[in-house]
Amino acid sequence: MKLTEDRMYQASLDKDSSFEGSYWMAVKTTGIFCRPTCTARKPKKENVEFFFDPEKAIEKGYRPCKICKPLDKLNETPAYIHELLEELQKDASLKIKDLDLVERNIEPVTVRRWFLKNHGMTFQAFQRQFRMNKAFKKIKNGERIIEVALESGYESLSGFNERFKDIIGTTPKNTGHQKIIDLKRIETPLGPMFACACEEGICLLEFTDRKNIDQQLTRLSKTMNAEIVQGGNKHFKQLEEELNQYFERKRTKFEVPLYITGTDFQKKVWKLLTEIPTGETRSYKQQSEFLGNPKAVRAVGTANGINKIAIIIPCHRVIGSDGELVGYAGGIWRKQKLLELEGAILF
Repeated sequence: MKLTEDRMYQASLDKDSSFEGSYWMAVKTTGIFCRPTCTARKPKKENVEFFFDPEKAIEKGYRPCKICKPLDKLNETPAYIHELLEELQKDASLKIKDLDLVERNIEPVTVRRWFLKNHGMTFQAFQRQFRMNKAFKKIKNGERIIEVALESGYESLSGFNERFKDIIGTTPKNTGHQKIIDLKRIETPLGPMFACACEEGICLLEFTDRKNIDQQLTRLSKTMNAEIVQGGNKHFKQLEEELNQYFERKRTKFEVPLYITGTDFQKKVWKLLTEIPTGETRSYKQQSEFLGNPKAVRAVGTANGINKIAIIIPCHRVIGSDGELVGYAGGIWRKQKLLELEGAILF
């Protein structure tokens, strides 16, 4: 899709978030530049110019807008949220209440809104999930339930059992055959992503604003017969390190373990995706020919569309036969950015 000035100007009028990262609009009369979603009053079309790189806007003398902060990472986590998350990671029994936030000069309503927007739950609900995730793993490792309950900050075993069942889906005594999938929100230069992992490896990596992300998570939970719970996982650190190296152009191959769920055909399609060299692209037709079934173009496209591990299984490297960047659930603008990052030649 070619971005014309008319299309970009209309997207800014509409505050269309699907264009985030595609371009930046500078205003000649004020000397500032903004994101497409900036809420500031929009200028007349003759008073704007567009840039595909924020550094170019700065080089031309424009200043970043103080309202939409175009130099910040897309939906970047505030520093005070990072601090809260680090505290929860260190202390399983920690219960941060609204009064504690006020004492730190943090507005509880602001924290609540951030967690509702980015995790679909309140900060208190997030803490409970995080706490029960740790408790589940301790019980799985053989620790006594009563000791885990006390370590988790519960004085009543019945209260701990009830909360545990609400979140994990079973009682602490019946954790033997129960599984959970760990969930974490991680950040990238192209916006935040949800990462899911089990004992074996990463089983989902998707941009948080991907269309139907909730359905993806629901399908994963059903397929693996496991509850998805906010919490840490041994594979997350390696995943984040490798993603950072990838975006810094220091890594072309990922080594973090994956746990892939799907049909045999889907797994073949996804394996073939990992064989496309960095900096190259293939069409859906070429992919179907590599599979030995030239007529399976639509099936290949469908399998690409439900790939649950973005970037690492690089479905962004598959384009239309005419060279068009089509079919990327994370947004065409991200597909273009990923291909540009990898050095693919785009026409």
